[in-house]
Amino acid sequence: MKLVFVAVLLMGLLGQRTVSRGQQISREELLFLTPEWKGDRFPDGRPKVPDALLKRMKLVTHEEAWAVMKGENYKYQYAEGWQTINPDSVLVGRAVTACFMPGRPDIHKAIDQKGHDKDGRVKGQNSWPIDLLVKGDVYVVDQYGMHEDGPTIGDNLGNSIFAKTGNGIVYEGAVRDVAGLKEIGGFTSYFRSYHPSHHNPPGDLNTVLIGINKPTRIGKVMVMPGDIVLGRDGAVSFIPPHLAEKVVKTSEIVRLRDMFGHLRLREQKYTPGQIDTRWSPEIEKDFSQWLNAHISELPVPKEQIQDYLKTRTW
Repeated sequence: MKLVFVAVLLMGLLGQRTVSRGQQISREELLFLTPEWKGDRFPDGRPKVPDALLKRMKLVTHEEAWAVMKGENYKYQYAEGWQTINPDSVLVGRAVTACFMPGRPDIHKAIDQKGHDKDGRVKGQNSWPIDLLVKGDVYVVDQYGMHEDGPTIGDNLGNSIFAKTGNGIVYEGAVRDVAGLKEIGGFTSYFRSYHPSHHNPPGDLNTVLIGINKPTRIGKVMVMPGDIVLGRDGAVSFIPPHLAEKVVKTSEIVRLRDMFGHLRLREQKYTPGQIDTRWSPEIEKDFSQWLNAHISELPVPKEQIQDYLKTRTW
């Protein structure tokens, strides 16, 4: 009975701590929800995948990321059907999430008062998550597909987001000021629709900020703060931080094997049938020798190639 009382008391204290942080998830809860990540974290607990890995991630394809994640039983990490800004560029960064819900005056007023009076937040709710952004982040927003009178992102907030992160957005809803957003170099972004209206005309509260850096749904994906966003070719993959290194390394090996295979096909040393199937020991040996001979010329870190070669028996 005493243990039950202690457990209930601890739950109550944790609940008070979570409430005291307002819309933002507590560090304790974020640590609880991301136990597989063993690396660095931001002060609020968000996983911090290294910048060097983010740079290498820019060459990863959706097919390569999907194969690794599916092999780890992560089946719902890919979202498609977007409109885009800078569609020929690649968007890579760590997710900062926000979740909005349809407007309701009493809830909006309560959250506004608490945010301003107790949490020290300024301006409107749509700017609160943006205040948390740092370099390398991607702002990931569930605006529940809101279209008319729904956009919370225009060229002013877009410029602020880009100045803080060097990145763009993934936005489950409508944006406004698309012409202005397109003028921001490097603002590679994915959004559902465009509408010229504003999200908060006078006297009409259309959206309420319910969560910051909490689990957020984008399409069919549950996105966690700290997930790696990979936006390219009209779609977005969300990679759990503990799988980011495996995704990158697998992609790099696939890239090297493709380079080698295409080279040998052009040289007519092997047939398409030999390259398209499981390689024979002779081809594997040829591949390893090719890696050794060109290790300083290949578009993959030398250290990664050396690690791979250590696993070979020839």
